[in-house]
Amino acid sequence: MGDELETREKLLESAMTEFSENGYMKASLRKICADAGVTTGALYFFFKNKNDLFKAIVDEPPFSVREGGMIRTGYNQELDELHLIAADNKTWMQNFEQKIKEETGIKTMKVGFNKVFGYYIEVSKGQSSSVPPYFVRKQTLVNAERYIVPELKEFENKILGAKEKIEQLEYYLFDELRTLIRGKIKEIQETARAVSYIDVLTGLAEAAYKYNYVRPELNNNGEIKIVDGRHPVVERLLEKEIFVPNNTNLNNTDERMIIITGPNMAGKSTYMRQVALLVLMTQIGSFIPARQASVCPVDKIFTRVGASDDLATGQSTFMVEMNEVAQILKYATKNSLIILDEVGRGTSTFDGMSIAHAVMEYIHDRIKAKTLFATHYHQLIALENVLSGVKNYSVAVKERGKDIIFLRRIVPGGTDRSYGVHVARLAGLPKKVLERSEELLKEYDNDNGHVQQPAAAAAPDNMMGSLFGSSIANELLKLDVMSMTPIEAMSALYKLQDEARKELGK
Repeated sequence: MGDELETREKLLESAMTEFSENGYMKASLRKICADAGVTTGALYFFFKNKNDLFKAIVDEPPFSVREGGMIRTGYNQELDELHLIAADNKTWMQNFEQKIKEETGIKTMKVGFNKVFGYYIEVSKGQSSSVPPYFVRKQTLVNAERYIVPELKEFENKILGAKEKIEQLEYYLFDELRTLIRGKIKEIQETARAVSYIDVLTGLAEAAYKYNYVRPELNNNGEIKIVDGRHPVVERLLEKEIFVPNNTNLNNTDERMIIITGPNMAGKSTYMRQVALLVLMTQIGSFIPARQASVCPVDKIFTRVGASDDLATGQSTFMVEMNEVAQILKYATKNSLIILDEVGRGTSTFDGMSIAHAVMEYIHDRIKAKTLFATHYHQLIALENVLSGVKNYSVAVKERGKDIIFLRRIVPGGTDRSYGVHVARLAGLPKKVLERSEELLKEYDNDNGHVQQPAAAAAPDNMMGSLFGSSIANELLKLDVMSMTPIEAMSALYKLQDEARKELGK
């Protein structure tokens, strides 16, 4: 019995691995048996098919408590025996047959089963005189006699009623457990709640210990001061570079709203998310990744970060953005923390800048909440001189020729450059595109952002000069068109066209 239970457990363990790695459809019964160290024939002593085996290892209970399959192996000895009997009656019969042969010395007898008479011991007519007295004749055949013994009858009763008994016993055990648990429900819930608290606090403590977090101070003067704060997630994801910490200074007076400018990919969004996370961690009682911190409580944290649309409702990126900003302006208070990233970028430049400007004024004058506002609208940095609670900060970069290095440091003062062309170069845009971008950028800067008409439209009389360089023009002037044959003219034209392509980079 013990060996058979061990074999069954080996099969279940091997099957669990195979099903989890390859799924139900691709799972191999041969591999399951090989890993368990048994033959495929042994598997079918315990399980009817693959589905039967799969059900045996599923942790989820059945839909109905009357179906059985709720109680794990090892919980109840009687139930384990019934399961073994139901799954492995052939093995029992073989063992019983061998035992009877040894007891009686009748080597030709066999143990069988039919639906009419159930289990029996069959002895040939010639050997019937040698059967023990406790053999009870059950059926007479032409060439043999069939008998029953108490042990076989007991097994028959067990095997025939095993399924029904399993269901009854499992439901009894389930009901017994349910009654026991019902009387302890209050203690179980309190224990679960205590374990959940311990789990959270242990996790926070472990992170604080492993990653050098500090205990922040709480203040009631409306200040958020963080020295060398770090993003708790991003710093763990960096493998080839060190996370650059940054300070944060917010108050209810001269640094109530901070405008953050700088190029894309420089770290503006990461910094703002970092501030929000550190404030939240402080208020739940956690240590935070920083060198020092003093944080005032906030009643809400509002964020408008990232760009997305809502295809299900037909809302554009800009519409989603405006809906979120509207909610912030409606529910934020002077005790809130607001994080706004690139408000207005989903529409035209001047529309977006106007909306961003108006939103900042509304928060500053009416809501008075502490706010971090990242933007590419450099004109907005002038608000520092207009609104008393606004301060400009930017992400420091270092230029090396046409390349830039992101220093990831948030420093006082705004910037009037986006370094968009530099970022495009880092992204790998073609050289011709970058060169043309720089030319157009100079034109836009000189004309305050207005797009100039093409030279051909502005000066039709100068068409030749706009199309060809001086070298090609000189070649054209040298040609004696009147004396050239059509073939010579076509050849010369082709040569000039080829030179024009080279000069234009096509």
